[in-house]
Parts: sequence; structure tokens; C-alpha cells
Amino acid sequence: MPLDGRLNEREELILQAVVQCYITTAEPVGSRVLVKRFGLELSAATVRNVMADLEELGYLQQLHTSSGRAPTDRGYRYYVNHLMRVQELTIAERARIEHELSGKLNDADEVLRQTSQMLALVTHQTGLVKTPDENCGQVKHIEVMLVSPTRAAVLVADSLGRVHTTIATLEQALESDEIVRLNRFLNEHLQETALDQMALKIQSAAQTMMDDHRRMAEQALCLLNVLPAGRPRRLYLEGAAQLFEQPEFQDVEKGREVFGLLDEQERLVSLLRSNALGGPTPGLSVLIGSESQEPSMKEMSVVTSPYRVGDQPVGMVGILGPRRMPYSRLAVIVDHTADILSRFLTRLAR
Repeated sequence: MPLDGRLNEREELILQAVVQCYITTAEPVGSRVLVKRFGLELSAATVRNVMADLEELGYLQQLHTSSGRAPTDRGYRYYVNHLMRVQELTIAERARIEHELSGKLNDADEVLRQTSQMLALVTHQTGLVKTPDENCGQVKHIEVMLVSPTRAAVLVADSLGRVHTTIATLEQALESDEIVRLNRFLNEHLQETALDQMALKIQSAAQTMMDDHRRMAEQALCLLNVLPAGRPRRLYLEGAAQLFEQPEFQDVEKGREVFGLLDEQERLVSLLRSNALGGPTPGLSVLIGSESQEPSMKEMSVVTSPYRVGDQPVGMVGILGPRRMPYSRLAVIVDHTADILSRFLTRLAR
């Protein structure tokens, strides 16, 4: 193999053929099958020798004695980085994706859930969407409404198109005109403030205030201190059952490992974040099998891409499936979905 790590032209041709054939059939690939299926202008003996060389280099493996070869994680990685041609979506496919997401544009969380469902439906794999952290985003508008003389609903609309709602118990009853002044005060001081910095912002401002303004700040702090500090990261995961229809996961033990990982969503999110690797296009990440260093992921791959609100990356969308997934098709679906989701959420946040 050359010093730059690239295989020669013949080796790349055979590796690409093996990967494409194995993705389609889930069966070890023999030399005669390759010659016949791809019309190679090489003898079966020559192809067999090249496959043996690729096995020695760690790109292919022989699953059983006298069987054909299958790609290793290293083989898939080489294919993704150097050989894969990302497919173009047809106009009909683009329209379908946009149509599936266009029905719930008034609710950010619903758009994210719908995105996960759409990815599972379109790809027949497991669709995933990592939601923004609860404290990610800035205050766009805040509204306090009396529920009773001593209880108030606090609604915070953020720059990501979400509305955070909680009920606060007031230390003392407030009149309607006091609520009006409190809302004006909160919006004047908290717009464009990070969600997890609201109380700190008011507390800091209160130090320089006098009399009525200071009392207003103290009332605001009482409300803000009962707002939830932020829920754990969330992951919308749809179509997980489709994983167990794949030949790789028919084995009970393998299926149990996969189910255990999917059931621990925080663990899965941390895994995806800490193991983001390069993909065929900017922003796209492809994580293959053992690259994750997670035993329960050794038979799986995941393709992810970040989505944004404005220019700020706030989460990720992706596909989880067997290592034998059709990377060239899934890469463009994930990338295109991330782009559409970014536009939808940016529109919601305005």
C-alpha cells in the first residue's frame, strides 16, 4: 500500500465492489460473484488474490472457512472516506421529506419528533434527533399570568422556538397592574439573555437598583428561582424495531446488547458526541462499529449531521442502523434533513 495510506486502483475497485455487494446481500462475497455481478475485466483468480491482500491489510475478513469475504470496520471507513459517491436525492424524494416535516411548524418539539419519525419512515432504519439542551437558547419573550392571587404561570419563549412553562407559588398576592409592571420589567432586562443566566442577570441588576425597581427585581427573582433548572438532554428515537429485522440482530444476545444501549438514551447521546468522526461532506459524521469503543455498538453504524438555528448548531439528526447500511444514500438523506430542519426551526425562532 502507498505511503499516503491509499490503496491502488485495483484494490479500491475490489474493496468498493465487496462493500456494495455485502450491503445489498448481507452475505460473504466470493470472487466469482464479483466478476459476474460487476462485469470486472479480471479473472476470478486475480480478484481472489486481491481480496486476500485486502484481508491481510485489515479491510476484509473471512467470516467462515471457505466462505467469501465481508468488509471490516476499517474497510467500511475506507469506503466512506475515499470510495463512496454520495447519491443525489430526486425531486420527489426532496418533496417527500419536506412534506413530512411541514405539518407541525408551530411547535419546535413536535417538529423534532416528526423529524425522527420521518427519517425512520424514509430510510427503514432507526431515526434519531438529539434535541437542544434545555438551557440552550436565549430569552425571546417572557410572560407572567395570574392563575390565582398567589399562583402564576410563567411562560418563556426562547430563540429556538420553544416555550418553557411552569407554575410559581407567589410569596404574596399580586394585583393585575403589578403583573403588568413585572412583565415589562422582565422583558426589558432579560431579552437575549441565556436561559440559564436569567436569575443571575436580575440579581446582578438588582444591586444597582433603588426602591421600587429593587422590589420589582426581588419579585422577579422569586419567580425565576422556581423555574426548572433544565431537564436532561433528550433524544427522539423512532423505528428502533426495524433494527431487529436486520440479519445482524437476529441473534438474541446481540439484540439484547442493542436494546440495552437504546434504552439508555443519555449514554447514547454521550457516545455520539464524543465519537463524532468525519464524513463525506462537511458537518456530516459517520461512526462505524468498533470505532465507538462501545461493545454494544460493534455491529452498528450511525450517520449524523448537525442542525442549526440561525448560525448556531443546537442539535443533531441521524440514522442508526447495521454497519451494512447504504451509506451513500443515507448520508444525503441525513444532510438534507438537517438542512430542512435548520430552516424550519430558524423560521419558528423569528
